[in-house]
Amino acid sequence: MVHRSFFFGPTEVSALRRKHLPAQLRGCSTFELLTVCLWRSRTASLGADPKEEVRIICIVNARNKFDPPLPHGYYGNAFAFPVAVSRAGRLCRNLLGYVVELVRQAKSSVTEEYMRSVAVLMVARGRPHFAVVRSYLVSDVTRAGFGDVDFGWGKAVHGGPTMGGVGAIPGVASFYIPFRDGNGVPVCLPGPAMKRFEEEIERLIKEEPPTTDQDTAPPFMPSAL
Repeated sequence: MVHRSFFFGPTEVSALRRKHLPAQLRGCSTFELLTVCLWRSRTASLGADPKEEVRIICIVNARNKFDPPLPHGYYGNAFAFPVAVSRAGRLCRNLLGYVVELVRQAKSSVTEEYMRSVAVLMVARGRPHFAVVRSYLVSDVTRAGFGDVDFGWGKAVHGGPTMGGVGAIPGVASFYIPFRDGNGVPVCLPGPAMKRFEEEIERLIKEEPPTTDQDTAPPFMPSAL
């Protein structure tokens, strides 16, 4: 497995928005934009069968989903793992706008009702692990404040995972980490796939996209469990 970090500053983010998103979607968050670029590039680089289902798992903060809100000082888990699913061929064939819609639908599915339903499901099924086959998990830690922690030696030089693919299953997860004037994303892939991934990312940033019809995103967003 090969580890590499990719950096997306204002120039790269602006190019991705301008070249690959329709006007009505250019206001999407940087998280959504980077997620769709990484997911599609990763799927293409791994050579997934066009008919296979692939998944993107987004960690979503659920603290603001409850009414009444969670009490001040609550430090338990308050996040969800909503999933967007697509056939690999459809994901790689369509423009990025189609993929943004998939990710947005997955994120918007996290409501108070969704969270309570997931809690019941986890109890009923014994806290199952999220599905990892043909899955890619991303999480934004740019606002987690890791870089502001000071134990007496000044602010941290780095705050967040040092490599992509951390955890029990290498290559499944990436975290968006703040760096000067942008975001850094550690990625872990097999050697040949990493080379193709680099080429895919470079192509998205530098080349104009082909014109193609957009598929309609499915309305149902399953859970990662």
